[in-house]
Amino acid sequence: MLRMLAAMLVAISAVGCASSYPSAPAKAAQADYKYIIGPGDMLNIVVWRNPELSTTVPVRPDGRITTPLVEDMVAQGKNPSQLAREIETALKKYLQDPVVTVVVANFGGGNSEQVRVIGQATRPATLPYRQNMTLLDVMIAVGGLTDFAAGNRAVLIRAAENNKEYNVRLTDLVKRGDVKANVQVLPGDVIIIPESWF
Repeated sequence: MLRMLAAMLVAISAVGCASSYPSAPAKAAQADYKYIIGPGDMLNIVVWRNPELSTTVPVRPDGRITTPLVEDMVAQGKNPSQLAREIETALKKYLQDPVVTVVVANFGGGNSEQVRVIGQATRPATLPYRQNMTLLDVMIAVGGLTDFAAGNRAVLIRAAENNKEYNVRLTDLVKRGDVKANVQVLPGDVIIIPESWF
C-alpha cells in the first residue's frame, strides 16, 4: 500500500511536466477474470438443506468472516468458489457432505477490485470494477473533467503491471469525442488527472 501511495505521489509530481509515459493499451480485459473478495463486501452464504447455517455476513476490515459454526475464516483474496469450498471443509466436522454457495450480495470491493480517480475529475471517486470497463465508463461515473483539468496529461497507474504508468488522453475522449482515446481499465487502476497551468 505504501509503495502504491509513493508511486501516486511521484506520478502527481511528474504529471505536471509534459507526459513521457507510453499510451495505455486499448485492450486490457482478462477473459478469465474472477472477482476477488475484499473488505466491505457483503456475502450471502447458503448451506444447502441447512437454512439455520445460511446467512449474510460482511467481510470485516481484517478480511475475515464469521458464520454459524465457522469463526474467523479469511475471505479476502479468494473468489466466491474458493471460499465456498473452504467453508464446506470447515463444516465437515458437523455435517455430512455439506454443499455451500457463496454469492457476493453487495460489492465493497477491496483496493484490488476498484478503479480510483483523483485530481481534476468533477467528482473524484473510487469505483467498483466490472468486466470490460473502459475509461469512458469511468469518466461518466465521475462526471467528466473540471474546467481546470489537463485531461490529456492524465496518468493511469496499473497495479496489475507493478504500478506501470501510462498516458491517457481524457480531454480528447470526453470533450472531443475521440473514441481512439478510450481504453479498457483493470481492477486496481488509479487515474490521476492534473490541473492545467492556465
